[in-house]
Amino acid sequence: MKEVYILQIETATPDCSVAVSKNGVCIAEISGASPNMHASHLTVFVDEVLAQAGISKAMLAAVAVSMGPGSYTGLRIGVSAAKGLCYALDIPLLAINTLDAMLAGFIGQGQTVVGADSRLLPMIDARRMEVYTAVYDQQGNVLAPTEAKIVDETSFGTTGDFILFGSGADKFVPLFEGQEHIRIVTEFHNAAGHFSANAYQKFEAGLFEDLIYFEPFYLKDFMVSTPKKR
Repeated sequence: MKEVYILQIETATPDCSVAVSKNGVCIAEISGASPNMHASHLTVFVDEVLAQAGISKAMLAAVAVSMGPGSYTGLRIGVSAAKGLCYALDIPLLAINTLDAMLAGFIGQGQTVVGADSRLLPMIDARRMEVYTAVYDQQGNVLAPTEAKIVDETSFGTTGDFILFGSGADKFVPLFEGQEHIRIVTEFHNAAGHFSANAYQKFEAGLFEDLIYFEPFYLKDFMVSTPKKR
């Protein structure tokens, strides 16, 4: 069996993470969550994770990148780096939906809070009470598509079993206090290793992106704010 090494880059969330997978299994990973780390550490992480995996760039079969939704700046940094590597190495680019990756990581951690009828909502912070999210069942089927959602105490009704996790979920702990049908798993961190299986499946299926025309899935346009006058 041919060994397929894929470099995986995750910069859509506050975490900057790089991993290497071999035939769909993560074999090396480096992550950090310091402010502005995407710009300052991404290329360093790439070199370090390759050394950790014991391979060279020439051995890579593809680069997989988290395509969004997520941070506008983070996505641009990650996709630009991934494209640059693909051009230099003449290898294909794979794009992974960030929420799909978060779901895979959450389920892969064997979360005991998941019930047979649980609805899983990975959430990426979009400031204030807004998040990027989608709704999945425990098999990974999409029940509600990706959206920018403003959340309040009535967002999920009064019945059902909803599990919220990710950088956008932690801020809702006080909001849903006392609503037993809504559970929030705090301090879940997304990581590049979470999309190893998905990246390998896409590689085997030949689902490659066009290096010239591919753009991240921003979901919302970048808004430039004007500083307030003092």
